[in-house]
Amino acid sequence: MQSVCKSCAVLGMLVGGILTGASGPSEAAKRFFTIAAVEPKGAVTVDKEPFPTAALPEAGGYVIKKPDATGRWEVSTYVWQPSQIIVTEGDEVSLEFVGINGAEHPTTIVGYDKALVLKRGHVVRVELTADKVGTFPIVCAHHRPSMVGELIVMPKK
Repeated sequence: MQSVCKSCAVLGMLVGGILTGASGPSEAAKRFFTIAAVEPKGAVTVDKEPFPTAALPEAGGYVIKKPDATGRWEVSTYVWQPSQIIVTEGDEVSLEFVGINGAEHPTTIVGYDKALVLKRGHVVRVELTADKVGTFPIVCAHHRPSMVGELIVMPKK
């Protein structure tokens, strides 16, 4: 009988905690993300798809190569992968940038005064406390408009 009562007491505390929302103070989490600098590419020959007549925006984020002697043309863009990082206000955040494609990526996390230069084959880690709620662009100055990600900081509940 005594073990049944202990089980009832534990169940009562659990249900009471769930119903009242009691879970103790919200603590900041330690969050780690790997962000890769990548360049997805697509290629085709002019006999399958004509070379585009409209120019891509100039700024370095989009690259298009005219058809070669075989008629093959290529298009690529530079991006952060993943392009969105979502954390909660108060989290301790480690962003590990790895350079896969592109020689150099001078990058700023706008609103957090964080800047880095990422090179192919290198890793750069940025540490920050997510102490501001909002959306903060992660911008590579050489590869706009496509190489812009977002650090999204959600408010504590």
